[in-house]
Amino acid sequence: MTKSHHQGEITRRGFFERSAGALATAGILTGGLDATEAVPDPGKKLESPTPDSTPKYGKIALEEHFALPGTIPDSYTSLPTPESRRQIQDLGSGRIAEMDRSGLEVCILSESGPASIQTVLNTSEAVTKSRRSNDYLAEHIAKYPKRLKGFAALPMQDPQVAAQELRRCVKELGFCGALVNGFSQVGEADSAVFYDLPQYRPFWATVQQLDVPFYLHPRFPLATRQQAYEGHAWIAGSAWGFAIETSIHALRLMGSGLFDEYPKLKVILGHLGEGLPFGIWRVDHRISRTSVRPKAKLPMAHYLRENFYITTSGAFRTQALTDVIMEVGADRVLYSVDYPYEDMGEATAWFDNAPISEPDRLKIAQGNARQLFRL
Repeated sequence: MTKSHHQGEITRRGFFERSAGALATAGILTGGLDATEAVPDPGKKLESPTPDSTPKYGKIALEEHFALPGTIPDSYTSLPTPESRRQIQDLGSGRIAEMDRSGLEVCILSESGPASIQTVLNTSEAVTKSRRSNDYLAEHIAKYPKRLKGFAALPMQDPQVAAQELRRCVKELGFCGALVNGFSQVGEADSAVFYDLPQYRPFWATVQQLDVPFYLHPRFPLATRQQAYEGHAWIAGSAWGFAIETSIHALRLMGSGLFDEYPKLKVILGHLGEGLPFGIWRVDHRISRTSVRPKAKLPMAHYLRENFYITTSGAFRTQALTDVIMEVGADRVLYSVDYPYEDMGEATAWFDNAPISEPDRLKIAQGNARQLFRL
């Protein structure tokens, strides 16, 4: 190695030492913290809070899942143990006890699993299943109204009926909005219908009118469209493919001009933004240098900052969190766990000790959610 090359090299420690001042100025690192302390050991498992340590604040979490009894097969790899399959079906005292242990004041629940409404090919069946799911959730929320809230499951196979069901869930059942598991299959197993298409504009008009958020949650890519994952099934799911599928869907919504037509829409992305905060500058940069342009009037970064909220669900990484805060602002970040796919205690241990400012921690833990959902 030449001397000049060595002098120009930036070590990992050096990078964080140089960055500490900028992060502190942005209100991200707490005062007096050595920047290298923001780099956790990736090989060290975070411990859940001990009985003697009280979790900070009463958190509000909103990517927390449930499933109707009998809908989770033993072979479902995302919930590999009998305990995890029990947890997703528990809408009672067990879940409340776990919330208490981890400092969660409120959880907004949504249906998840292999039997997602979006995978139902027959539209009338999807409508029936969504109503059944929503009524089931409302029945259990009524037992713990101060602790549990709900997101509607919607039959997006029929945009008009989906709008009607959302209205019913918000107005009659008191739900906080909707969570939809990605694109819908309509009529044929090999179909993938995305919500930037023209037939969904009246649905989005209803979402804006109701003034509730729409949570765009991941799903697996279609089996016939997984060539890039062949021989590497682990890539297709939550490790990577989920983020790719969801970020593409979000960019389609942005690029279609949807938010120009409905500027007050609120869309939520989990997992610290499915990679979009990190890549959004390059998206706009490359758009500006090519002749192929989206229909949208403004840069994609504008919509990410003005129309999207981003949760911490399943992404307990301080460096990624600080990137999101710097890209969209702490007012647009919401605490979440992704239970029971993730552990409430691990999420609490990470977030309560993450080197961010206390005002930002309070906003993300509960303040932003209280304002967004009028809790």
